[in-house]
Amino acid sequence: MSISTDSANRNATRPRRNRHGIGFWLISLAFLTAMSFSTVPTPLYPLYQAHDGFSTFMITVIFAVYAVGVVISLVLAGHVSDWIGRKKILIPALALQLAAAVLFLTSTSLPVLLVARLITGLGVGMITATATAHLHELHTVHRPGAARQRFEVVSTAANLGGLGVGPLVAGLLAQYVDAPLRTPYIVFAVLLALAIVAVTLTPETVEERMVRPAYRPQRVSADHGDRAGYIAATAAGFVSFSVFGLFTSVAPGFVAGALHQPSRAVAGGIVFVVFGAAAAAQTLTGRLGARAKMTAGLLATAAGMVVLVVGMHTAGLAAFLIGGAGAGIGAGMLFKAAVGAVAAMAAPARRGEALAGLFLISYVGLSLPAIGVGVATRFVPATTAMGWLTGVLVVLLAAVAVLSRRR
Repeated sequence: MSISTDSANRNATRPRRNRHGIGFWLISLAFLTAMSFSTVPTPLYPLYQAHDGFSTFMITVIFAVYAVGVVISLVLAGHVSDWIGRKKILIPALALQLAAAVLFLTSTSLPVLLVARLITGLGVGMITATATAHLHELHTVHRPGAARQRFEVVSTAANLGGLGVGPLVAGLLAQYVDAPLRTPYIVFAVLLALAIVAVTLTPETVEERMVRPAYRPQRVSADHGDRAGYIAATAAGFVSFSVFGLFTSVAPGFVAGALHQPSRAVAGGIVFVVFGAAAAAQTLTGRLGARAKMTAGLLATAAGMVVLVVGMHTAGLAAFLIGGAGAGIGAGMLFKAAVGAVAAMAAPARRGEALAGLFLISYVGLSLPAIGVGVATRFVPATTAMGWLTGVLVVLLAAVAVLSRRR
């Protein structure tokens, strides 16, 4: 009788696990689409500059507005899915992205670009922590007792891989298809609509609380079971996103100017190489221990940035690509280690909050160095500004190494 009961229980839970397994991939695709859309303008910035006479500094302002939107959203809504459910945050967030795509289609004027990028940032801030937590929970239900490796690889690949896919697709469309400032947004508007449908079909993993805690904005707290580990993870997130912010804001202008490569496909391809290298590194280093992964990431990031600056000074595209790939590899390893550590240490009821704090600090890193470079280029050559940024990042990498050892 007990054998029959066990068999019946297994048969009853199998469809539920299968639904969560399918939902895991649907959320991964929706996450990938949203992050891809967020970087669609990256290879198009020089076209906007030529069309409306924007300066490099103004491009960093547009990028800063996006980052501000992300930070505001993370502070106000990044943790709310812990209370009301993941889907009730993801669907409105994707709808915001779709609205931004429509705005991009209406005009190329500066006010419209600023509003569209702000809305994009608001949507991304709602998506990042929520989608990551949702993937963790779907993975856990689908494969109870399994290692977290699939979750870590897929979640960070969807995040960072998406950031690379967006510029690649937009750059190719802008180079080889008519209406370069419209066609990429039409394509992604369709993909975002499909992503909303995908989230709708996915099982919810959080039971909405009948009595919700009093609302408060997101706190950046290290109190998640391992204070030193959380501080080290957020510091690693800050540094890794500093590298990513460089390539999603001012790098296309450097490619067109300092490297004399005006092709939009080349600009998008370079960004894809950086984020593709990051995603590949995350996949291939899954069996490395946490300390080895952190050490390798720190060294690769520092070395990659130095080679990148050498490529700019010598106007060498090969060195620029090698340096970007190396920095991407290192930053990808650092960020994967950070997400895995935070997801593991946080209690389930506070996982969204803990991840929101990680992404909040990371997106501050995404914006501040890029803005600093944009401001610096008003007074010094781009190569000099990049040299200064590299020096700052090396110091920050050393600080992360010290924090990791203290952990």
